[in-house]
Amino acid sequence: MSIKVTNPEEVGLSSERLARIENHLQNRYLVPKKIAGALTLVARYGEVAYLSPVGMMDVAREKPMTADTIFRIYSMSKPITAVALMMLYEHGHFQLGDQVYKYIPEWRNLEVYVSGEYPDFVTKPPERDMTIRDLLMHTSGLAYGRSEEVGTPVSTAYGKLKVFHLREGTLKEMVQKVAKLPLEFSPGTKWNYSISTDVCGYLVEVLSGMSFDEYLKKYIFEPLGMVDTGFHVPPEKADRFAANYNRDANKKLQLGDDSATSTYLTPPTFFSGGGGLVSTAADYYRFCQMLMNGGELDGVRLLGPETIDYMTMNHLPGNQDLTDLSISAFTETATEGVGFGLGFAVMIDLVKSQQIGSLGEYYWGGAASTIFWIDPAQDLIVIFLTQMMPSNTFNFRGQLKSLIYPAIID
Repeated sequence: MSIKVTNPEEVGLSSERLARIENHLQNRYLVPKKIAGALTLVARYGEVAYLSPVGMMDVAREKPMTADTIFRIYSMSKPITAVALMMLYEHGHFQLGDQVYKYIPEWRNLEVYVSGEYPDFVTKPPERDMTIRDLLMHTSGLAYGRSEEVGTPVSTAYGKLKVFHLREGTLKEMVQKVAKLPLEFSPGTKWNYSISTDVCGYLVEVLSGMSFDEYLKKYIFEPLGMVDTGFHVPPEKADRFAANYNRDANKKLQLGDDSATSTYLTPPTFFSGGGGLVSTAADYYRFCQMLMNGGELDGVRLLGPETIDYMTMNHLPGNQDLTDLSISAFTETATEGVGFGLGFAVMIDLVKSQQIGSLGEYYWGGAASTIFWIDPAQDLIVIFLTQMMPSNTFNFRGQLKSLIYPAIID
């Protein structure tokens, strides 16, 4: 899908200042070979004003980055999953305060970790049961069990049981494994980045009677015209799929996932709503613009405006930020001045965050350093796509904010 780019000045942005983005990426990242390539999109008032692919999508094959490159968006899948679940909320299928065990009976008696190691845990009853809102907020008490996670006894058990795997197993198997394990904490008392969003994907299956991938395709991707978004890259699009990179022990760029042999070239059995999607700048922009418009795009409405407003409020108790509640060993956001809604981080204190921007902007990122944010106050959408793991290697979001907000001239 091609993207029409308008003159930045027509939407109150400075062309000269936006040009600093490419200069910054070239000089700081591409010339010293810290990343292979990147694509930046800036839109305002519903018009794309800046679209810049730079560097390579595949270094070994000397394939340049293009506007239609397909990326692993990892945790930028999470907001899509949140929208899918909230669409079912709008059909009356559940209430946010519903106990999760109503829909996952195996979880009726989940307890909280006290001491011990798997399989000999000492546990206690939770202060209250986990709710669906806890899943959307990451206050569920669940963990991830990923290799980069600091190993608590519970998260270590997740790893041993292979609770989470981006491409293998099924959502049903995931929830059955969790049923055998304790929670990290009583739901609602702390914040921990976890498989919560993957459980939301499973709830979509339970509530809709459809497989999660088919639900997304029928009710989000096809209606919005997101033609390149899905859980794998089909053969006819493989030439547009970027390679994924990381750094070796000497901080040199190295190939992590070859675009020609990637598991993303075949359909998975595990439809990870927390991190399994691939997408393009054009597709993800359509998703973001739908959110900016209050749930509607080109005559297609996915959610009502009040639902979007509710999802992008700070739901952390007492208007606290993530610094106060987070125990997560890794996440896709800084925590200072940042709250959390239903599927999105939300800016609640600019001074504390030490970044320019707007109160109420909401966003998330992905493991390969992809990021997006939506700023309703400025009617601004920014999408940054690259393939560099892990996501905390470079502070792309902070740097882009310092480049993009000064380009606003009215």
